[in-house]
Amino acid sequence: MTSTPAREQSSVAHINQSTIEIEAPAKLNLFLRITGKRANGYHEIESLFVPVALYDNLKISILEEGIETSCSGRKLPEGQNDLVNRAALSFFEETRISKGAKISLIKRIPISSGLGGGSSDAAATLRGLNILWGNPLSKRDLERLALSLGADVPFFLLQRPAVARGIGEILEPIKNFPDLWYAIVSPNLMVSTAWAYKRARLELTADGKRDIINVFNSAILNIQELLFNDLESVTLSKYPFLCSIKASLKVLGALGALMTGSGPSIFGVFDSEKRAHEAGKALVCQWRKHDVFVVRGLS
Repeated sequence: MTSTPAREQSSVAHINQSTIEIEAPAKLNLFLRITGKRANGYHEIESLFVPVALYDNLKISILEEGIETSCSGRKLPEGQNDLVNRAALSFFEETRISKGAKISLIKRIPISSGLGGGSSDAAATLRGLNILWGNPLSKRDLERLALSLGADVPFFLLQRPAVARGIGEILEPIKNFPDLWYAIVSPNLMVSTAWAYKRARLELTADGKRDIINVFNSAILNIQELLFNDLESVTLSKYPFLCSIKASLKVLGALGALMTGSGPSIFGVFDSEKRAHEAGKALVCQWRKHDVFVVRGLS
């Protein structure tokens, strides 16, 4: 089981004038509804994104020319699109800076797990390069580049709980988000986001918008009432054992449990660190072959 300390946002540390280290947090979807499909094939959504204290780490150094990337910790699948490299290329093309960068990624967030690790790494690359070169790009420039890399990359520039609409790029931050803890079970398999969206049944989602913001303004927060994911039935139908993980979290005292994104990671929501860690210990015993994380939400 992995437990990580709480931080208000990902930290950035200068080792010297030519090297920077930056953390890239994972995210959870506490709510995900598909609201439509555009002509270009992209799905419109309404979702609640919450960053959590599970991090990849990047070390970025200035080179005279070229872009060099390396990855340790978790091995990226052969041929997987390297978002870190693409993010660096987009930064140098936009700024026309003639030098290059060496980027070392320590991968801790499971790959293709619904936790957004690749998108977070891309956003961290943009942020780190921009800081390293004295902020040549504005906040709006960074957001534009982030969106060109992926629909949820802009969220990882924000790094605050937010309601996402459009294809995920229209973000409405939530003020005074409650302090919550999460126990996450991430099975040793990868789920394609494109595959899950392709199989989602859009006709099941036509009951109008949900005012997620007001859920957090009410006197009593009912997490179980909030949790919903249109993609959950798609992934759980292919991997039925995920239902057992979800049931385990509820038995262990979670306020609610849900699959995040297109899965396969399943999380439980807890209102105390102690209860989350107690559940995490039990989950390690029950699901030995899978990754288990106990983390605090970031706000």
